[in-house]
Amino acid sequence: MAAYAIVEACGRQMWVEEGKFYDFNKLPFSPGDTFSLSDILLVNINDSVEIGQPYLNENYAVDLTVLRHFSGPKVRVYKMRSKKKTRKTFGHRMKLTRVLINSISRIANTKTTAFL
Repeated sequence: MAAYAIVEACGRQMWVEEGKFYDFNKLPFSPGDTFSLSDILLVNINDSVEIGQPYLNENYAVDLTVLRHFSGPKVRVYKMRSKKKTRKTFGHRMKLTRVLINSISRIANTKTTAFL
């Protein structure tokens, strides 16, 4: 099994694996930028599992590359108050950033660290 980690980013905990891409809430980076995540909760490399207390920030780093920014699926909201003839429809599209997990490594690099 490939190396994986459980990281905390954008207010969520996510299981990430090397070589796969994930969608985060919009990040303040340009496409092509590389950065590393700081809040790593669990790491499994070569079947050796390490659990943070609460984080493994000083021992591990998860390096990511920003692929693109895009809008998520459209959510339509319809509100109606019965017997009042009040109807309201509005929508929302979440702004997202697609990132590629480059590596989950033991030694932290001196790249830009994002505290999400």
